[in-house]
Amino acid sequence: MKNIFLYLSTVLIWGSTWLAIEFQLGEVAVEISLLYRFTLAALLMWTFCLIKKMPMKYDAKQHLFFILLAFFNFGANYLILYWAQNYLTSAMTSIAFSMLLLMNIINTRIFFGKPIAGRIYLGAIMGVVGIIVLFWHDLSDLSLSNEAVIGLLLSLGGTLAASFGNMISVRNSNANIGVLQGNAWGMLYSSILLFIYSLLSKAEFTISTSTSYWASLIYLSVFGTVIAFACYFALLKNIGPERASYVIVLFPLVAVVLSTYFEGFIWDSNTIIGFTCVLLGNAIVLTPTAKLKMLFNLSPVKETLKAEPELVVPRSAQ
Repeated sequence: MKNIFLYLSTVLIWGSTWLAIEFQLGEVAVEISLLYRFTLAALLMWTFCLIKKMPMKYDAKQHLFFILLAFFNFGANYLILYWAQNYLTSAMTSIAFSMLLLMNIINTRIFFGKPIAGRIYLGAIMGVVGIIVLFWHDLSDLSLSNEAVIGLLLSLGGTLAASFGNMISVRNSNANIGVLQGNAWGMLYSSILLFIYSLLSKAEFTISTSTSYWASLIYLSVFGTVIAFACYFALLKNIGPERASYVIVLFPLVAVVLSTYFEGFIWDSNTIIGFTCVLLGNAIVLTPTAKLKMLFNLSPVKETLKAEPELVVPRSAQ
């Protein structure tokens, strides 16, 4: 029962953060909203780590990787995805972000030399086909002035930045740095980097008086950043990374349902086919080959594929 609660909490919170981001756009500059979000999240993370008396002192080399983690995982990732949602609904952005799983596996091969199992190629092809079908109306008339195309490119760019951040997080874990401590330092450095970026971009440090703005900001900081991570890390410990990683498949479902209800997201044949392909592609990637054989009643055959890679568990979600 506890694991079910943790699982549902993670899926529902991360699935709903995409809609919450919509309330952050408009009145306050994106970089300023993110600065507020991560400053609050860093404060909460540091308070938790200090109360738990976790070790927080690291050498200069580790701090360099904390800064890189901040740049990719908590800076560029979020900043680009916030920009993307100026052009796309939260549903479309969340679906594009689900490509993170495939990017993680490819980057794991590149940076850590992990072999790629045969089923990964099928899952990757289905995911890419799904994205193409979803945006076919816009891609068929490809133009950089097309807002949907701009939004798609930004979404994929932000997702790639998140994947690089994941690789740095994996490196930090391999260096025996606790995930909570690494994220606490990463969020602190991201606040500093966002503050510097805001100064350089000459963004106006405004404060919204809108209740929806502050409610969404608190929700994103407290629930989307602190509580969801706590639930997810507990799942990793209790049920393992492969089963816990299915949240990547499920949270776009929540985002699409909420977008349909609150944003008037319209379903058509392309939406249904494309969304289904993306979900199936991720599911195939996450399902071990032996289980796929059982599922489709395939007779055992001699395994000729390379050993399956360890799945890289994403360290960030929106």
